[in-house]
Amino acid sequence: MDELKLDRAAMGKLGKALSFICGADHPATKALSLAAETGDAKDIKQARVQFMRLKPADRKAALTMLSD
Repeated sequence: MDELKLDRAAMGKLGKALSFICGADHPATKALSLAAETGDAKDIKQARVQFMRLKPADRKAALTMLSD
């Protein structure tokens, strides 16, 4: 997957999509929600790492929910 650039609002939406797909307690969901709240570079990097660890189908589903 190419470099993914998301602003804070998009990370928040992506976190909500992942909450639906993976559950609110999933590490990627929590990381994206935290990154959307703080905007801190460290939190954003961790959110990206957690997002990339998801199964490809889950990543695609979450990104598809963003495009709707």
